[in-house]
Amino acid sequence: MQETASPAGPGVLVLAGTPIGDVADASPRLRAELEGADVIAAEDTRRFRALLHRMGLTTSARVVSYFEGNEAARTPELVQALLDGSRVLVATDAGMPSVSDPGYRLVTAAVEAGIRVTAVPGPSAVLTALAVSGLPVDRFCFEGFLSRKAGERSRQLARLADEARTMVFFEAPHRTAETLDAMVEAFGPGRPGAVCRELTKTYEEVVRGSVSELAAWAAEQVRGEVTLVVAGAPERVVDLNSAAAEVATLVAAGARLKPAVGEVAERDGIARNALYAAALELTRRPVKP
Repeated sequence: MQETASPAGPGVLVLAGTPIGDVADASPRLRAELEGADVIAAEDTRRFRALLHRMGLTTSARVVSYFEGNEAARTPELVQALLDGSRVLVATDAGMPSVSDPGYRLVTAAVEAGIRVTAVPGPSAVLTALAVSGLPVDRFCFEGFLSRKAGERSRQLARLADEARTMVFFEAPHRTAETLDAMVEAFGPGRPGAVCRELTKTYEEVVRGSVSELAAWAAEQVRGEVTLVVAGAPERVVDLNSAAAEVATLVAAGARLKPAVGEVAERDGIARNALYAAALELTRRPVKP
């Protein structure tokens, strides 16, 4: 069972959601936590100090860098500060720490040490993009950044081709066009999507259309922070008789009935019992002379 309070001391780990663009989105609680922290672990200390300046704040906290390159090495130091009673705040360049940003390692280590972990809710590029995309938002999944390597990216997208939920991705502006081209190959040209650029900033732009239309649009240089939203796969209407005929063909070619039923049922999302009965009826029918 996870602890919600620290038995080892009064230290608290605070994950601070920072504005993704418009500094006016900073909440009063974020301001209070920034001013009250003992230690602030910032993804980029220069950007963090620029954020404080834009917010008109000062802090007496010890500010240390905490980014992908030093996250593993710095985590024990921050855990010790927490055990010693410090209020440690994690702030990334934008949005919520640990969501495609540093923070996960520290949260895990703090939980294991029995330290209380809390968060300052804040603006989210994921939820903002979903809300303005015009795509279904009742069910969605966040996939973060795809691989920079073309082959692995194609394999990742192939595994998502049948995902029914709306999908959200982060992408670098200079890779947006090639990622959309890969989505055309994996999802088909007509899959609806949206490119959400510079959310909440002065030049915010949301471009909606099929992934092929978006790929053509992105062929021109894309600038700024990019979040991609892509509709899930449409529900497939599967004919039980056709699926049973496919099973019968596999059996005629030498496959065993039950494994063939399992393979087709899993792929097409059909109840195994119904498919087995239909396929069994087909395979038992006498061949006409």
